[in-house]
Amino acid sequence: MNIAAFDIGGTALKMGIVTAQGELLQTDKAAIKNSDGDAILSQMLNWVAAHPGFEGIAISAPGYVNPHTGFIAMGGAIRRFDQFAMKGWLETQTGLPVTVENDANCVLLAERWQGKAKEMDNFLVLTIGTGIGGAIFCNGRLVHGARFRAGEFGYMLTERADSRRVARHSMNENCTLRTLRKRYADFHGLTLEDVTGEAIFDGYDAGDAVCRRLVDDFLNGIATGLYNLANVFDPQTIFIGGGIAERPGFMDLLRTHLAWFGIADIADVVSHGNRAGLVGAVYHFRQQYPSAISNIE
Repeated sequence: MNIAAFDIGGTALKMGIVTAQGELLQTDKAAIKNSDGDAILSQMLNWVAAHPGFEGIAISAPGYVNPHTGFIAMGGAIRRFDQFAMKGWLETQTGLPVTVENDANCVLLAERWQGKAKEMDNFLVLTIGTGIGGAIFCNGRLVHGARFRAGEFGYMLTERADSRRVARHSMNENCTLRTLRKRYADFHGLTLEDVTGEAIFDGYDAGDAVCRRLVDDFLNGIATGLYNLANVFDPQTIFIGGGIAERPGFMDLLRTHLAWFGIADIADVVSHGNRAGLVGAVYHFRQQYPSAISNIE
Protein backbone atom coordinates (compact mmCIF):
# COMPACT_ATOMS: atom_id res chain seq x y z
CA MET A 1 0.00 0.00 0.00
CA ASN A 2 1.51 3.28 -1.15
CA ILE A 3 0.33 6.67 0.05
CA ALA A 4 0.91 10.07 -1.54
CA ALA A 5 2.29 12.27 1.23
CA PHE A 6 2.57 16.06 1.11
CA ASP A 7 4.19 18.46 3.55
CA ILE A 8 2.99 22.00 2.85
CA GLY A 9 5.26 24.93 3.72
CA GLY A 10 5.16 28.63 3.00
CA THR A 11 8.05 28.45 0.52
CA ALA A 12 8.08 24.80 -0.59
CA LEU A 13 5.91 21.75 -1.02
CA LYS A 14 7.50 18.41 -0.15
CA MET A 15 6.04 15.39 -1.94
CA GLY A 16 6.60 11.70 -1.36
CA ILE A 17 5.58 8.15 -2.11
CA VAL A 18 5.44 6.44 1.27
CA THR A 19 4.50 2.91 2.29
CA ALA A 20 2.01 2.28 5.07
CA GLN A 21 5.01 1.27 7.21
CA GLY A 22 6.57 4.71 6.77
CA GLU A 23 9.26 3.86 4.21
CA LEU A 24 9.92 6.71 1.80
CA LEU A 25 10.18 5.27 -1.70
CA GLN A 26 10.49 8.56 -3.55
CA THR A 27 10.55 12.24 -2.63
CA ASP A 28 10.50 15.52 -4.48
CA LYS A 29 10.17 19.21 -3.70
CA ALA A 30 8.57 22.17 -5.47
CA ALA A 31 9.27 25.83 -4.73
CA ILE A 32 6.20 27.89 -3.87
CA LYS A 33 6.23 31.63 -4.55
CA ASN A 34 4.26 34.05 -2.40
CA SER A 35 2.66 31.23 -0.39
CA ASP A 36 0.42 30.49 -3.39
CA GLY A 37 -2.23 28.01 -2.25
CA ASP A 38 -3.60 27.38 -5.74
CA ALA A 39 -0.10 26.46 -6.94
CA ILE A 40 0.19 24.00 -4.04
CA LEU A 41 -3.09 22.33 -4.93
CA SER A 42 -2.07 22.06 -8.58
CA GLN A 43 1.29 20.52 -7.65
CA MET A 44 -0.42 17.93 -5.47
CA LEU A 45 -2.87 16.93 -8.19
CA ASN A 46 -0.06 16.71 -10.73
CA TRP A 47 1.99 14.48 -8.41
CA VAL A 48 -0.92 12.10 -7.86
CA ALA A 49 -1.67 11.97 -11.61
CA ALA A 50 1.98 11.32 -12.46
CA HIS A 51 2.29 8.43 -9.97
CA PRO A 52 -0.78 6.19 -10.34
CA GLY A 53 -1.47 3.43 -7.85
CA PHE A 54 -1.86 5.42 -4.64
CA GLU A 55 -4.43 4.17 -2.17
CA GLY A 56 -4.64 7.37 -0.17
CA ILE A 57 -3.34 10.88 0.37
CA ALA A 58 -1.79 12.10 3.62
CA ILE A 59 -1.18 15.83 4.15
CA SER A 60 0.83 17.83 6.65
CA ALA A 61 -0.49 21.41 6.58
CA PRO A 62 0.16 24.63 8.50
CA GLY A 63 -2.45 26.39 10.59
CA TYR A 64 -5.52 25.36 12.56
CA VAL A 65 -6.47 21.94 11.22
CA ASN A 66 -9.32 19.69 12.33
CA PRO A 67 -7.60 16.28 12.05
CA HIS A 68 -10.90 14.42 11.80
CA THR A 69 -12.65 16.44 9.08
CA GLY A 70 -9.59 17.88 7.32
CA PHE A 71 -11.06 21.39 7.55
CA ILE A 72 -8.49 24.20 7.85
CA ALA A 73 -9.86 27.14 9.82
CA MET A 74 -6.73 29.24 9.33
CA GLY A 75 -3.95 28.32 6.89
CA GLY A 76 -0.99 30.01 8.53
CA ALA A 77 1.14 31.73 5.91
CA ILE A 78 -1.11 30.32 3.15
CA ARG A 79 -4.22 32.45 3.35
CA ARG A 80 -5.82 30.62 0.42
CA PHE A 81 -6.39 27.79 2.87
CA ASP A 82 -8.32 29.86 5.41
CA GLN A 83 -11.76 28.26 5.90
CA PHE A 84 -10.87 25.54 3.40
CA ALA A 85 -12.23 21.97 3.45
CA MET A 86 -9.03 20.47 2.06
CA LYS A 87 -9.94 16.84 2.74
CA GLY A 88 -13.28 17.07 0.97
CA TRP A 89 -11.88 19.06 -1.94
CA LEU A 90 -9.06 16.58 -2.62
CA GLU A 91 -11.30 13.54 -2.23
CA THR A 92 -13.63 15.01 -4.84
CA GLN A 93 -10.72 15.73 -7.19
CA THR A 94 -8.95 12.36 -6.82
CA GLY A 95 -11.47 9.81 -5.57
CA LEU A 96 -8.97 8.77 -2.88
CA PRO A 97 -9.28 8.86 0.92
CA VAL A 98 -7.49 11.93 2.31
CA THR A 99 -6.26 12.92 5.74
CA VAL A 100 -4.99 16.31 6.89
CA GLU A 101 -3.13 17.13 10.10
CA ASN A 102 -1.23 20.16 11.39
CA ASP A 103 2.41 20.19 10.26
CA ALA A 104 4.00 20.38 13.71
CA ASN A 105 1.70 17.60 14.93
CA CYS A 106 2.93 15.49 12.01
CA VAL A 107 6.54 16.05 13.07
CA LEU A 108 5.57 14.91 16.57
CA LEU A 109 3.76 11.82 15.28
CA ALA A 110 6.81 10.84 13.24
CA GLU A 111 8.96 11.13 16.36
CA ARG A 112 6.54 9.01 18.37
CA TRP A 113 6.13 6.38 15.62
CA GLN A 114 9.68 5.90 14.37
CA GLY A 115 11.90 8.27 16.31
CA LYS A 116 13.50 8.86 19.68
CA ALA A 117 10.16 9.32 21.43
CA LYS A 118 8.85 5.76 20.94
CA GLU A 119 8.89 5.14 24.68
CA MET A 120 8.06 8.69 25.81
CA ASP A 121 4.68 9.70 27.23
CA ASN A 122 5.54 13.40 27.70
CA PHE A 123 7.44 15.36 25.08
CA LEU A 124 7.14 18.43 22.89
CA VAL A 125 8.16 19.47 19.39
CA LEU A 126 9.13 23.01 18.42
CA THR A 127 9.68 23.72 14.73
CA ILE A 128 11.63 26.68 13.37
CA GLY A 129 10.64 27.70 9.86
CA THR A 130 8.64 30.49 8.23
CA GLY A 131 7.01 30.70 11.65
CA ILE A 132 7.43 28.91 14.96
CA GLY A 133 5.29 25.79 15.28
CA GLY A 134 4.78 23.35 18.09
CA ALA A 135 3.10 20.16 19.21
CA ILE A 136 2.32 18.57 22.57
CA PHE A 137 2.35 14.90 23.60
CA CYS A 138 1.14 14.77 27.20
CA ASN A 139 0.32 11.72 29.34
CA GLY A 140 0.53 9.45 26.32
CA ARG A 141 -1.68 11.48 23.98
CA LEU A 142 -1.33 14.13 21.29
CA VAL A 143 -3.03 17.29 22.54
CA HIS A 144 -5.16 19.13 19.97
CA GLY A 145 -7.00 21.59 22.20
CA ALA A 146 -10.63 22.75 22.13
CA ARG A 147 -10.26 24.45 18.72
CA PHE A 148 -7.34 22.41 17.34
CA ARG A 149 -4.91 25.22 18.16
CA ALA A 150 -2.81 23.61 20.89
CA GLY A 151 0.93 23.88 20.37
CA GLU A 152 1.01 27.30 18.70
CA PHE A 153 4.22 28.12 20.54
CA GLY A 154 5.04 30.91 18.10
CA TYR A 155 2.54 33.15 19.86
CA MET A 156 4.44 32.98 23.16
CA LEU A 157 6.08 36.25 24.14
CA THR A 158 9.86 36.47 24.28
CA GLU A 159 9.70 39.62 26.38
CA ARG A 160 7.15 41.73 28.24
CA ALA A 161 4.79 43.41 25.80
CA ASP A 162 4.55 47.19 25.80
CA SER A 163 1.58 49.32 24.81
CA ARG A 164 2.17 48.70 21.12
CA ARG A 165 1.17 45.63 19.13
CA VAL A 166 1.56 42.59 21.40
CA ALA A 167 2.47 40.19 18.55
CA ARG A 168 5.71 42.07 17.84
CA HIS A 169 7.09 40.54 21.05
CA SER A 170 6.22 36.96 20.07
CA MET A 171 8.46 34.11 18.98
CA ASN A 172 6.92 34.27 15.52
CA GLU A 173 8.31 37.77 15.05
CA ASN A 174 11.62 37.36 16.85
CA CYS A 175 12.77 33.75 16.50
CA THR A 176 12.41 32.85 12.83
CA LEU A 177 15.12 32.72 10.19
CA ARG A 178 13.21 35.28 8.15
CA THR A 179 13.43 37.75 11.05
CA LEU A 180 17.13 36.99 11.48
CA ARG A 181 17.73 37.62 7.77
CA LYS A 182 15.68 40.82 7.78
CA ARG A 183 17.58 42.28 10.71
CA TYR A 184 20.89 41.55 9.01
CA ALA A 185 19.63 42.98 5.72
CA ASP A 186 18.35 46.15 7.39
CA PHE A 187 21.65 46.70 9.19
CA HIS A 188 23.66 46.42 5.97
CA GLY A 189 21.14 48.09 3.65
CA LEU A 190 20.46 44.90 1.70
CA THR A 191 17.26 43.29 0.44
CA LEU A 192 15.94 40.23 2.20
CA GLU A 193 16.59 38.13 -0.91
CA ASP A 194 20.30 39.01 -0.71
CA VAL A 195 20.69 37.35 2.69
CA THR A 196 20.58 33.69 3.71
CA GLY A 197 20.45 32.23 7.18
CA GLU A 198 23.40 30.04 6.29
CA ALA A 199 25.54 33.10 5.50
CA ILE A 200 24.66 34.69 8.84
CA PHE A 201 25.59 31.56 10.79
CA ASP A 202 28.79 31.28 8.75
CA GLY A 203 29.55 34.86 9.79
CA TYR A 204 28.84 33.93 13.39
CA ASP A 205 31.34 31.07 13.18
CA ALA A 206 33.88 33.44 11.64
CA GLY A 207 33.49 35.93 14.48
CA ASP A 208 31.62 38.70 12.62
CA ALA A 209 30.36 41.11 15.31
CA VAL A 210 26.98 41.82 13.68
CA CYS A 211 26.30 38.14 13.08
CA ARG A 212 27.32 37.35 16.64
CA ARG A 213 24.88 39.88 18.07
CA LEU A 214 21.97 38.84 15.86
CA VAL A 215 22.42 35.09 16.28
CA ASP A 216 22.81 35.42 20.06
CA ASP A 217 19.53 37.38 20.21
CA PHE A 218 17.87 34.80 17.97
CA LEU A 219 19.01 31.88 20.14
CA ASN A 220 18.18 33.67 23.37
CA GLY A 221 14.61 34.13 22.14
CA ILE A 222 14.32 30.43 21.37
CA ALA A 223 15.84 29.53 24.73
CA THR A 224 13.33 31.79 26.49
CA GLY A 225 10.47 29.96 24.81
CA LEU A 226 11.93 26.55 25.66
CA TYR A 227 12.37 27.61 29.29
CA ASN A 228 8.68 28.52 29.49
CA LEU A 229 7.64 25.25 27.84
CA ALA A 230 9.88 23.16 30.09
CA ASN A 231 8.25 24.61 33.18
CA VAL A 232 4.66 24.52 31.92
CA PHE A 233 4.67 20.95 30.56
CA ASP A 234 7.55 19.21 32.37
CA PRO A 235 8.46 17.20 29.22
CA GLN A 236 11.09 14.51 29.02
CA THR A 237 12.48 16.17 25.88
CA ILE A 238 11.70 19.07 23.56
CA PHE A 239 12.56 18.07 20.00
CA ILE A 240 13.65 20.83 17.62
CA GLY A 241 12.65 20.62 13.96
CA GLY A 242 13.22 22.72 10.86
CA GLY A 243 16.13 23.00 8.45
CA ILE A 244 18.24 25.11 10.82
CA ALA A 245 18.26 22.30 13.41
CA GLU A 246 20.17 20.11 10.96
CA ARG A 247 23.03 22.58 10.63
CA PRO A 248 26.21 21.06 12.14
CA GLY A 249 26.83 22.61 15.52
CA PHE A 250 23.44 24.30 15.83
CA MET A 251 22.18 22.16 18.70
CA ASP A 252 25.43 22.55 20.62
CA LEU A 253 25.16 26.31 20.17
CA LEU A 254 21.55 26.32 21.34
CA ARG A 255 22.46 24.25 24.40
CA THR A 256 25.04 26.84 25.46
CA HIS A 257 22.20 29.36 25.66
CA LEU A 258 19.91 26.87 27.38
CA ALA A 259 22.58 26.36 30.03
CA TRP A 260 21.94 29.91 31.28
CA PHE A 261 18.34 28.85 31.90
CA GLY A 262 19.35 25.62 33.64
CA ILE A 263 17.85 23.35 30.96
CA ALA A 264 20.83 22.48 28.76
CA ASP A 265 19.78 18.84 28.43
CA ILE A 266 16.09 19.40 27.57
CA ALA A 267 16.50 19.84 23.78
CA ASP A 268 17.26 17.34 21.02
CA VAL A 269 16.95 17.39 17.23
CA VAL A 270 14.09 15.54 15.52
CA SER A 271 14.93 12.13 14.09
CA HIS A 272 13.65 12.50 10.53
CA GLY A 273 14.84 15.99 9.60
CA ASN A 274 12.88 17.58 6.77
CA ARG A 275 11.16 14.23 6.05
CA ALA A 276 9.35 14.23 9.39
CA GLY A 277 6.21 15.90 8.04
CA LEU A 278 5.78 13.25 5.36
CA VAL A 279 6.32 10.37 7.77
CA GLY A 280 4.01 11.84 10.41
CA ALA A 281 1.27 12.54 7.86
CA VAL A 282 1.28 8.86 6.92
CA TYR A 283 1.06 7.83 10.57
CA HIS A 284 -1.98 10.09 10.92
CA PHE A 285 -3.47 8.37 7.84
CA ARG A 286 -2.93 5.03 9.60
CA GLN A 287 -4.83 6.32 12.62
CA GLN A 288 -7.75 7.61 10.57
CA TYR A 289 -8.04 4.50 8.35
CA PRO A 290 -6.97 1.60 10.60
CA SER A 291 -9.09 -0.99 8.78
CA ALA A 292 -7.40 -0.23 5.45
CA ILE A 293 -3.99 -0.64 7.06
CA SER A 294 -4.87 -3.84 8.92
CA ASN A 295 -5.96 -5.47 5.66
CA ILE A 296 -2.38 -5.33 4.34
CA GLU A 297 -0.45 -6.07 7.51
